[in-house]
Amino acid sequence: MADSNVSDEMKQCYENLIVIDCGANLTNKKYSRDLDSVVQRAQDAGVQKIMVPGTSVKSSKEALRLSRLYPGVIYSTAGIHPHDSKSIIEEPKSWFEFETIAQSLECVAIGPCGLDYQRDFSEPDVQKEIFEKQICLAAKLNKPLLIHERSAQADVLDILERFVELFFSFSVGHKFKLKLPFRFPTVQQIVIRSFMGTTEEAIKYLERGYYLGFTGYLCKDKSDTGVRKLLEEKILPLDRLLVETDSPFMYPNTRASKLPQHVKTGITDRSLLFLHRYCTFQRNEPCSLPAIVEMIAAFMNNTPDEVALATAFNALKLFGLSQ
Repeated sequence: MADSNVSDEMKQCYENLIVIDCGANLTNKKYSRDLDSVVQRAQDAGVQKIMVPGTSVKSSKEALRLSRLYPGVIYSTAGIHPHDSKSIIEEPKSWFEFETIAQSLECVAIGPCGLDYQRDFSEPDVQKEIFEKQICLAAKLNKPLLIHERSAQADVLDILERFVELFFSFSVGHKFKLKLPFRFPTVQQIVIRSFMGTTEEAIKYLERGYYLGFTGYLCKDKSDTGVRKLLEEKILPLDRLLVETDSPFMYPNTRASKLPQHVKTGITDRSLLFLHRYCTFQRNEPCSLPAIVEMIAAFMNNTPDEVALATAFNALKLFGLSQ
C-alpha cells in the first residue's frame, strides 16, 4: 500500500492536476518490490492513466501483464527498441509471439521502435529492418506508432515516407477491390517519444502531423535551439503535445541552476512534495508528472490546467483510452 501519510498531507493542498503519463517503464526491476505503492502514489498525484512501453518481446509481455493487473489505469504498448533489434534476428520465431502481444486490446500502440545511431547495440541495417516490420504491424492493426530516434532523423523520415507512399498505393488498390494485405492505415498517428532534439528537427516532425512527447529533459536542456525554445516561442501547438516521465529515467531536476526562476516558482508545493519525497535521480516515478506539466506551462506562459487538459485529451483521443 502507498505511504499512509500522503492522503493526510494532500488534504493541505489544493486539488491536483489530472494528467496522463504516456511513457513510464514500470517493467523495470527498480519497481519490482513496491509497484502497488508507485501506482497509488501516481494516482494520488493526479496521474490518472499510465502507459507502460514494451521495448522487447519480454518487456512487452510484462507490460501487457501489468495492464491486466491494473485495468483502466495501466495500458501497454508493444515495441522492439532499436537497441534490441538484433534479438529478433537472432530468434526469428520470437516475432510471432510479439505479434500476438501486439494484437491484445490492452496494447494501445506499437513501439517504441525506430533508429538510434548514438549507440551500436544493434547494427543500423538491423535496426531498419525491425523498424520497418513494426511500421507494417502498426498499419495492419491500425494502432499508433511510437518512435524512438537518436541522431537518425533523416533515415527515420525516409523510411516513414517510403511507407506512406506504399500504404497510399495499397489504399488505391483497396478502393478498386484488389486483394491487398491490409487497410489503409492512419499514418498520422505517430508519436516521437521523449523528444530531445532541436527546434529544426521538431518542426520537421510537426509539419508531418506527428506528436512530440516531453519529459523531465526540460531541466537538462541548455541549448538555444532545443525543447525550451519550442515552448517559449509556442512553436509546438498544444494539440501535438504529450507528456511522459520515462520513469525510472529522466528525473526532472527542478533545482537545476539553468532552469529559469519563473519556471521554478511555477511548480506548486504539492507537485514538489511528490517529486522530492518519492523520486530520485536513480529512480524517477510517474508521480513526478504534474511537476513536468507545470514547468511546460511556465515555459509556454500557459496555465497548468490548460496544458494538463490538452495533453490528457490528446492521449485519450490518440490511444483510445477509456475515460
